[in-house]
Amino acid sequence: MVSAVFHSPLEASAASTASPSSLPGTLAAVTAAPAPVRAEPKPGRDWRGHGRSLALAVLPPLFGLGLLVLVWMLVAQSTGSGIPGPLETWRQAVELFSDPFYRKGPNDQGVGWNLLASLERVALGFGLAAAVGIPAGFALGRSVLLGRMFNPLISLLRPVSPLAWLPIGLLVFKGANPAAIWTIFICSIWPMIINTAVGVQRVPQDYLNVARVLNLSEWKILTTILLPSVLPYMLTGVRLAVGTAWLVIVAAEMLTGGVGIGFWVWDEWNNLNVKNIIIAIFVIGIVGLLLEAALIKLASAFSYEDVKS
Repeated sequence: MVSAVFHSPLEASAASTASPSSLPGTLAAVTAAPAPVRAEPKPGRDWRGHGRSLALAVLPPLFGLGLLVLVWMLVAQSTGSGIPGPLETWRQAVELFSDPFYRKGPNDQGVGWNLLASLERVALGFGLAAAVGIPAGFALGRSVLLGRMFNPLISLLRPVSPLAWLPIGLLVFKGANPAAIWTIFICSIWPMIINTAVGVQRVPQDYLNVARVLNLSEWKILTTILLPSVLPYMLTGVRLAVGTAWLVIVAAEMLTGGVGIGFWVWDEWNNLNVKNIIIAIFVIGIVGLLLEAALIKLASAFSYEDVKS
């Protein structure tokens, strides 16, 4: 026969609050037992995890590059293609970059000078676009009237091909170099205006209400509320604008001539030097990749989405 013992609620409450030392027998020992120690991961497992992560980060890009080289070799070996193979192009690149800054005349300069000339044009056109586009984006985002006034114009002009603006630049500025800078300016300004204006419009209204209650000046609102909130949007516009500018400068220099990586590609085509054209394609791609990576790194430093508490 099983006997049951009933306690009053007060006794049960006292038993539940009793210290482990007052509990009899095994229950006290179990209650006072220390927490189990978590086993530390073995060093070998850490190394295997890091090795697996490194392999996943490195091997897929290498396989992709290997596939590109393989397709390149197959196309080069096909009859009548006229495209040099990877080994021939590599030898030409080694010879070319052994002296990238030579000068033998106004139209015969090393690839280094042409690349620097293109970067200088991009920097000038992009800098002017940032100086105009970012304040314009803040103004359009803050003012409903200005937004309604200029949004149709932006929607009309933004889809126009940047090269369509090149003849206008040649007509107005009477020179190839300022016309190329103008083309960079006009194609870079739209992403910065649009992204900055969108960022201003997405600032929480509660922040602006608090600023109004505190009677903050417009400059104080801009520097303490709008700028920190809009900065990620603004940097996204900057990144898009730089990518577009680097794409356009090559085509603009092909049409205007002078010194620049685009003109260098066209000049090598006139000389039927396909190896240098392929080298220029890789140089343009690598420089564009570096610009993109630098701006992504800068944007991530001011992004609040990935910050973990």
